[in-house]
Amino acid sequence: MNNREMLERSLRAVWHPCTQMKHHELLPLVPVARAEGAWLIDFEGNRILDAISSWWVNLLGHGNPRINAAIVRQLQTLEHVMLAGFTHEPVVRLSERLAALAPGRLGHCFYGSDGASAIEIALKMSFHAWRNAGREAKTGFIALENSYHGETLGALSVTDVPLFRDTYAPLLRNCARVPSPDARLAEPGESARDFALRCARALESHLEAHAHQTAALIVEPLVQCAGGMAMHDAEYLRRARELCSRFEVHLIADEIAVGFGRTGTLFACEQAGIAPDFLCLSKGLSGGYLPLSVVMTSDSVYAAFYDDSLARGFLHSHSYTGNALACSAALAVLDILEEDRVIERNRATAAQINKATAPLRDHPQVRNFRNQGMIWAFDAADASPQFARDFFNRAVASGVLLRPLGNTVYWMPPYVLADAEIEFLARSLEQLMQ
Repeated sequence: MNNREMLERSLRAVWHPCTQMKHHELLPLVPVARAEGAWLIDFEGNRILDAISSWWVNLLGHGNPRINAAIVRQLQTLEHVMLAGFTHEPVVRLSERLAALAPGRLGHCFYGSDGASAIEIALKMSFHAWRNAGREAKTGFIALENSYHGETLGALSVTDVPLFRDTYAPLLRNCARVPSPDARLAEPGESARDFALRCARALESHLEAHAHQTAALIVEPLVQCAGGMAMHDAEYLRRARELCSRFEVHLIADEIAVGFGRTGTLFACEQAGIAPDFLCLSKGLSGGYLPLSVVMTSDSVYAAFYDDSLARGFLHSHSYTGNALACSAALAVLDILEEDRVIERNRATAAQINKATAPLRDHPQVRNFRNQGMIWAFDAADASPQFARDFFNRAVASGVLLRPLGNTVYWMPPYVLADAEIEFLARSLEQLMQ
């Protein structure tokens, strides 16, 4: 099969996500035949550097032999069994491993299939826990301005990106919004920390008036990713934790995109020294191999459901909850992160990428160059409606996958970039900004 045949068949049969299909009458899809390491390879052998880890999931690159082997081993014994009334070794081992690694005492794992389902689970679980505790007025949620938490109806209710939200607004619950601590919004001379504290005071004011009817605050720790890679000081998380504890409101940490080393620590919450009431994980959890998400929560939340009555149990399920193959992939990811000291190694990689891309910081078309762990972003001075699409197409033509969010150019590469690949990425970015 060649590229053209694959494109024609895909356009006839596949409805692609986050896509206006009519645009592909003029702008071709990118066909991928195989992948290895940091590279995607089409049907004619052309190579594209996957600088965004295929929507932030392929932490350890494509075709990792150790993850491959773990899945193959698991195939020999059990591919899947329902998790309602049954259990199996991979899901137990993964739950125990995650509980040992997560901040605080989050010893109870509830599994879903993707990030949006994890958010749905956390929102429902928070509401239901308060209901079981006799606090039935606590039904509302608070999210940050410009937040993104997924596109199912519950997740979309706590999302504040108009492109995704506005069309479906009549179907959504109302959700309170509080100011984002996005450091780009600070006043001249105001530090990122001081601005975070100012935003935390706005949260405090809201809770003073509405805590009695609020179930939870949901936050993307350190980086609001789909909202434009907005980065904030860890002080906001510390204050949010204090306020949620004081006002008896759950804190949901959406680490779907930023978990497993993306921000420089295994979990972003670690940098604030806090533990949430709910920790939502997905994307890199399985290394980009299989759909898997998990919501981790505390003994106190779990206890709110522990009862003789089925109606007081958490009535939520997914057919592939805790899939054995996906859990085995996740266990392999955790093994690699630990045994290869990947997060420690990433610090050297990040320093090298910062050095290679240093010229961009002073580029006349670059605004707000920023970095957090293994995430980089800048805002292009060109704010035209076609910027993202045009940049993406030029990038692919030059051999690198970069998919801007509006006028925000970002890269979140796999943790396996070699020196030559870092230099190629840096050169490509410079040439694309000419």
